Amino acid sequence: MRKVGVFVVLLLLLTGINVSIWRTEQVLANGEQIILQLAPVDPRSLMQGDYMALSYDVARDIQRAIPTDQTGGVVIVQADALGVSRFVALDEGQALHAPQQRLQYRRRNHGVQIATNAFFFQEGTAGRYEQAAYGLFRVNKDGQPYLTHLLDKELQPIGATRVLAQ
Repeated sequence: MRKVGVFVVLLLLLTGINVSIWRTEQVLANGEQIILQLAPVDPRSLMQGDYMALSYDVARDIQRAIPTDQTGGVVIVQADALGVSRFVALDEGQALHAPQQRLQYRRRNHGVQIATNAFFFQEGTAGRYEQAAYGLFRVNKDGQPYLTHLLDKELQPIGATRVLAQ
C-alpha cells in the first residue's frame, strides 16, 4: 500500500512539472511579443563568465512610478513606432487599448526587475552579444515575460536560438 502511495505522489509531481513546462512552451510559441530596450550596464561587469547582466530601460520608469513599499505588480506598456514597448501606467484593472500590453515586474535589491537579469550564452560567443540593444520577450495573458532573444540596434536577433514550432 505504501508503494502505491509513493507511486501516486510521484505521478502527480511529474504531471505537475510537465503541465508547467507545457504552459511555458505555449507562451514561448504563442505569447504576445514585447521588445524592451536594454538599459546601460556598468561595462566592467557586463560580461562575467558565460552570461550578460541585463537591465531594462522601462524598469527605471516603473521604479519612479511605484510606491516604495510595493514588491511587485503589473504595469501597462505600449509599443512605439519602432515596436519597442514603453511604460504607460500602473495597471489598475483598466481596459487596454491596442497596442498596449500588461507586463509583470518585481522589486529586487532596491530596483525593479523585469523577467530575468541575466542572459546566458555558449562559451566563446560573448563578442557577438556585446552589440545587444533590446530584449525580445513573449508574454502570457497575465503579463509574465519570458526572454527569448537579444536584439541588435536594428532589432535583428543576435546569435542562434532554438525557435519553437508555431
